[in-house]
Amino acid sequence: MIDLNSLEKYRENNRIEAKKAMGGLPHSIWETYSAFANTMGGIILLGVEEYKDKSLHTVDLPDPDKLVKEFWKLVNNPNKASVNVLSAKDVVIENINGDHIIVIHIHRADRSSKPVYVDGNPLNTYRRNGEGDYKCTDEELHAMYRDASIKTQDMLVLQQMGMNVFNADSLQDYRQRMRISHPGHIWDALEDEEFLLKIGAAGIGEDGNNHPTAAGLLMFGNEYDIVREYPQYFLDFREVNDNIRRWTDRFVSSSGDWSGNVFDFFFRAYNRLQTDLKAALGMKEGFDADNMPVYQAVREGLANCLINADYYGRGGIVIIKRPDEITMSNPGNFRVELATAKAGGLSDPRNGTMMKMFHMIEIGERTGSGIPNIFRVWHEQGWAEPTITQRMNPDRITLSLALSPIRTDKSAIKSNDKNNSAIKPVKRQMIIDYLTDHPIAKSAEIAGYVHLKPSRVRDYLAELIAEDIVVAEGGNRNRTYRLKA
Repeated sequence: MIDLNSLEKYRENNRIEAKKAMGGLPHSIWETYSAFANTMGGIILLGVEEYKDKSLHTVDLPDPDKLVKEFWKLVNNPNKASVNVLSAKDVVIENINGDHIIVIHIHRADRSSKPVYVDGNPLNTYRRNGEGDYKCTDEELHAMYRDASIKTQDMLVLQQMGMNVFNADSLQDYRQRMRISHPGHIWDALEDEEFLLKIGAAGIGEDGNNHPTAAGLLMFGNEYDIVREYPQYFLDFREVNDNIRRWTDRFVSSSGDWSGNVFDFFFRAYNRLQTDLKAALGMKEGFDADNMPVYQAVREGLANCLINADYYGRGGIVIIKRPDEITMSNPGNFRVELATAKAGGLSDPRNGTMMKMFHMIEIGERTGSGIPNIFRVWHEQGWAEPTITQRMNPDRITLSLALSPIRTDKSAIKSNDKNNSAIKPVKRQMIIDYLTDHPIAKSAEIAGYVHLKPSRVRDYLAELIAEDIVVAEGGNRNRTYRLKA
């Protein structure tokens, strides 16, 4: 909650929009309403103008009650706003030093309500980024509609495809792993086609015949069939040696020398990741560490990356293994708030049938505790905290897992920043608060406020830049930072 009595300290950014509104309810308010609802939420201030120095100042609205009444009338009109994401307490009139302003708290819309559009036309769907409100592309609009469905994306029965799309070797490998995980399971005696129906990899079409589901095609299909349904489909694993700044090993789904499906990619990638995990943990070759918490957490992260990907989206799955870091990146955004995902307890996978298939061979979990478990394991291991970043247009999520301990040098100890889960969010928020109050600042200035070394502050700023919260301008010595407008 912003301090309205110190409004001049704030600047418009990804969560705050100011509108003078002296001529009545501005038409542009609906673009911002749509943008905030489709992104992270935010605050619209009516009766607030932006000066040339970007500072915010109140003006006295002549009839705020009339504006509030008009706003409620329109926000509840489906011809103006496709859905109302507000409650009565979200629109209030405030008296600031004698000036009457209106504060509107816009909540992030639930995925089932998206896209939130205006003027009765889905093409008038907006999102918020560092440049303000922008009209969504067709790709973004279609992604919202897919996510809004009660059924997860991978439940779709692909009636234009036959049962011959399944890779026999992949299916038999999966069935063998299931026998090990669930010996004597009643489905073990089933023929392949009946088995595929039971696990959700196949379904009955309108023609009465069996066809692959999207989940079945992705998990067990051949790449050349998968791209018929998912033209942007691409799986990419790279092993990078930082000393020579290029990959020393790589395999991709389109190479033609393996199936190219999600199931086979998971195990090929995981087997490659184990080598650096053993080195980071100081283990000898041949030691079976598969059940160690770190290994389980990496499996969890890799499974989450594949399960929550939007395979219609651009960019594909990219896994990069470095000697001291693993990054996992997938198209799509979080279907719940990032803070909620980190807290756990709520599972809302984009591809629920794939999650079920992985779960049946004891990979992944179904209670929403996967991400918190990764953070917990990394903290217990004494390694630097994982980072999760989201980008838009195209939507993309990246999980970075450092395979190195937290800094223990004298400067880090003196700064009283142990980079643990309790201190880190506080320091990040202090940096955001400082940049809210100061439109432009250097890292040394920020460091004095948050009581950290400038080098440590720059680490935090790099994270905030990656998350599209902060932008950097200028060269090294003259570099300044500000919140995204």
